[in-house]
Amino acid sequence: MNAHLAKWIMYHEVHRMHREGYSISKINDLLGLHRNTIRNYLSMSEADYEALLIKQSERRKELDPYEEFVRERLRLYPETSAAQMHDWLKEHHHSFPSVNSKTIFNFVHWVRNKYNIPKLSVKRQHQVVEELPYGQQAQVDFGQYNMRASTGKRVKVFFFTFVLSRSRYKYLWFTDRYFTTDLAIQAHELAFSYIHGVPDEIVYDQDKVFIVTENSGDIILTDLFRSYIRDKSFRLHFCRKSDPQSKGKVENVVKYVKQNFLYNRTYYNIETLNEEALGWLGRTANMIPHSFTQKVPHSEWVIEKAFLKTHTDLPKKPETVLYTVRKDNTISFKSNLYSLPLGTYAGRGTQVSVTILNDTLQISSSTGEAICMHRLALGKGLKIINTHHKRDRTTAIEELIQGISMLTQVPDQAIEWLKTIYAAKPRYVRDQLLMIRKTIQANDTNLITRTIQYCRINKIASAVDFDAIIKQHHRTSTNNDQKVVPLNPLSGNHLTSAIIEPEKSSIADYQNIIKKTSK
Repeated sequence: MNAHLAKWIMYHEVHRMHREGYSISKINDLLGLHRNTIRNYLSMSEADYEALLIKQSERRKELDPYEEFVRERLRLYPETSAAQMHDWLKEHHHSFPSVNSKTIFNFVHWVRNKYNIPKLSVKRQHQVVEELPYGQQAQVDFGQYNMRASTGKRVKVFFFTFVLSRSRYKYLWFTDRYFTTDLAIQAHELAFSYIHGVPDEIVYDQDKVFIVTENSGDIILTDLFRSYIRDKSFRLHFCRKSDPQSKGKVENVVKYVKQNFLYNRTYYNIETLNEEALGWLGRTANMIPHSFTQKVPHSEWVIEKAFLKTHTDLPKKPETVLYTVRKDNTISFKSNLYSLPLGTYAGRGTQVSVTILNDTLQISSSTGEAICMHRLALGKGLKIINTHHKRDRTTAIEELIQGISMLTQVPDQAIEWLKTIYAAKPRYVRDQLLMIRKTIQANDTNLITRTIQYCRINKIASAVDFDAIIKQHHRTSTNNDQKVVPLNPLSGNHLTSAIIEPEKSSIADYQNIIKKTSK
């Protein structure tokens, strides 16, 4: 509508409503005009209002001096936006006034209308695509949704959608974590099992879950996903993000999931949600005729699955996840509490690695060292506690170290060395210390002192190596103490002794090193 005519209509509407008894507040509510504007309209006759409009139309614009510049630029570059024109004005006119971006937009729009310079835009041309052959293509996309939990809070869930392009047969899988390449591969495996096969080609967004970099069109995949598709032998086709023309089928599925399945659904836990999703696929998503093809996806899939490549399950790898350790030295796993040895909690942010293997929960430190194991509990809200974890073994180990050090001539050096073994092998420290104590009790104290000093200097933190050094000393000492008997092989009296080969030492330098250390 012409702006001039619209203003006249508004003027007469205000007067009509006032004549019918409407108050200024009521006119304000109905028309959205400011009260002062309404009062001004009511105070003016038609002649006064017409004079006001003429005055406004003849009012000089603040940007009038730049009209010619804008006109020339628009003629050269009709597709120029108001934002870019604003930057050009500031670039070429250092005294350009500080004005609102809306003022620039209105001024550029006014210049376009005055000189008839429409904004050009290149429109993408589309055409109907023929239905693809059975088994040729599937499309994949990801989505996320905020659900209302049974506790009343909001919970964000993430989902993977998969649809066969020909039959429109769908698959849906949810997770409570952001998608990674590993999770995406797991979702693919579940989808292939659900459709009983693998298509020739799958269409994706250029998603960081799969792609390291676009590399100017020569797309580089993540190592894990590249290895996966090599095993599965399907082709990849990456299109622009949120491009309904390239992968509109799965884009529609994402919207369908949000509006038909997730809307007003209550979240209990991720396992329940996936069970509900399978039920929805079986009764609705794959059983109701498709709005475009007018065919039931399940019936079409019965035909299409014969054209899919055979799917072989990947070897199952144990699932490993990091869990935060609570202050009471427990972790919460699937709504149950599992105990950890006393001292595992080392402050806020302490985490352990949890691996599920069959019906066993294997718990390791973040560096991979085993901590403990539990059987998976059946049920929820349970506390699985190993009474051995309640014992503080740190004190007992310290006492054992002190006791062993008192068996030596250099207790301070012995304590320092034994603590390096504790740090290197915390899980097996008791076995290590008991072996060292047995070795010390069975040997000469001077030899023990020299061996401890040697181990400290050479950073040897092993009871086995400590014992081996002692034994090597004894072998070397025995060889040195043996009486040398001259042999005459021609006499015939010592034929057996003549052919004996002397024993060779694999670590013959221990004796010399110990002698040097003792000086």
